[in-house]
Amino acid sequence: MTAITPFHRHGPAEPVSPVVLSVPHAGRDYPLPLRAALRVPLTALRPLEDRYADAIALGAHECETLFVATRARAWIDLNRSENERDPKLDDGASMTTQPQSAKLRSGLGLIPRRAGHSGDIWKRRLSGEEVTERIVADHRPYHDAIGAALAAARAKFGVAVLLDIHSMPPLGVPARAPRVVLGDRFGRSASARLVGRLEGVARAHGVNCAANAPYSGGHILERHADPRRGIHAIQIEFDRSLYLDPQLDQPGPGLAMAIRMLRTMIDSVADEALPRAMAAE
Repeated sequence: MTAITPFHRHGPAEPVSPVVLSVPHAGRDYPLPLRAALRVPLTALRPLEDRYADAIALGAHECETLFVATRARAWIDLNRSENERDPKLDDGASMTTQPQSAKLRSGLGLIPRRAGHSGDIWKRRLSGEEVTERIVADHRPYHDAIGAALAAARAKFGVAVLLDIHSMPPLGVPARAPRVVLGDRFGRSASARLVGRLEGVARAHGVNCAANAPYSGGHILERHADPRRGIHAIQIEFDRSLYLDPQLDQPGPGLAMAIRMLRTMIDSVADEALPRAMAAE
């Protein structure tokens, strides 16, 4: 196992904003046990990455609590439940008749089995013990840290908002297709007023925006959002062509605009989330 920590926490020990940021899929640490078990080149795993989405979040970050996962998504997917273990890959997966999610059936469970058009990426099955080790070392600490940060923000401000930052491949012709997709699990994970503020920021930047289609939010929102208790969570997907080079591989000239847009989103959500704003809802 590499000595690299599974995530980095940015921000002061005590919250100074109701907003918490999470970047779970931009990690580029591919541990040696992963590389040794691959049947495809390491570059074939890049479609699993939210390529350099961390650069947007780190560029926009000021005083908020921010969590950036360092492990590659191929190692373990922090946006999947611990129970989404793939019986086609993981010897520790349950073989019961419990319904599987569409993502798991497609090979995108807790440990991804497939990446892009490369097919199965592993040359061997994974033991139940090694998957459990990843859960204990990487998955649980990340979620425990997010939960603690949201609880601290809610205790101080009476409300907390998690912005879960992701990236997506282009969805179509840029002039017509959404280039930002906001997910709130179809209204279950956040106040509509918060989502509306984010939509307004995207429009002000001349960026087409959609809600919940095709991405409505995953396990991170499902696990941490509880709007009735004042904890809201919204997933933000940025079109990679907004901020990467034409090859969608390295940061490009659009990165500065994406950073400004996210910074304005953070400020707008913080303003809307203040107790005096939410009290009338």
